Amino acid sequence: MNMDLVIVFGYFGALIIGVILGLIGGGGSILTVPVFVYLLGIEPVTATAYSLFVVGSVSLIGAGKNVQKGLVDYKTAFIFAIPAVISVFTIRKFIVPLIPEVIFSVGDFAVTKNIAIMLFFAILMLIASVSMIKSNIGSLKDNEDSAQNKKLKLSILGLLTGLITGIVGAGGGFIIIPILVLMAGLPMKKAVGTSLFIIAINSLLGFLGDVGEVLIDWKFLLSFSAIAIIGIFMGIYLTQLMDGKKLKKSFGWFVLIMGAYILSKELLF
Repeated sequence: MNMDLVIVFGYFGALIIGVILGLIGGGGSILTVPVFVYLLGIEPVTATAYSLFVVGSVSLIGAGKNVQKGLVDYKTAFIFAIPAVISVFTIRKFIVPLIPEVIFSVGDFAVTKNIAIMLFFAILMLIASVSMIKSNIGSLKDNEDSAQNKKLKLSILGLLTGLITGIVGAGGGFIIIPILVLMAGLPMKKAVGTSLFIIAINSLLGFLGDVGEVLIDWKFLLSFSAIAIIGIFMGIYLTQLMDGKKLKKSFGWFVLIMGAYILSKELLF
């Protein structure tokens, strides 16, 4: 494919990433990493770093719009985000650089650092998609749990989400939204707004762990992010025209398809 055409498709992908983040409060990084890796040819470790910056920047704009609409639950956001940020920064700064280039081999097939990151990414997407597709997600809240126990569970889940985010470079919306709906009992649209707020903090502070560890093309990264930001305004506008339950199911199917694609891409081709 002509290189100029590849770049055009890459920037179009940036626009779609923004639309998805604005529309469903997550999933942007699910598209960002494949665009960087499979379309623009960026190696996965750098792609995951770029993804954190792009998704974090775009989510910050989206979070600002949702703050104006009163769709951010700050208390829940900080209970979840503080341990998540500590976890993701630690993983990106200290753990990812220590992962060997070849983790193990089976015959002629070598599981490299890059393949392992993409496979882990795909498996998480498939697991998360199931929770979003289930029609009874909103009725599974544990109303019997005490407020203190819910805070503790949210903090632990934030820590684990930060670990996952650090490894795969995803903002974590596809994990965060089900947690906010199930554990915190937030309605879907408020979960979307709160998710964007958490993703912005999580991703941008996590990206700081990559500064000095990977070579960053700031001109490309800023231009890609700018186009994605245009997309998020489009996505936020579209949320006014769509039902929250339908958004949740559509999001789940999207995650499932992308996860299956990445899994097959890494194992079969």
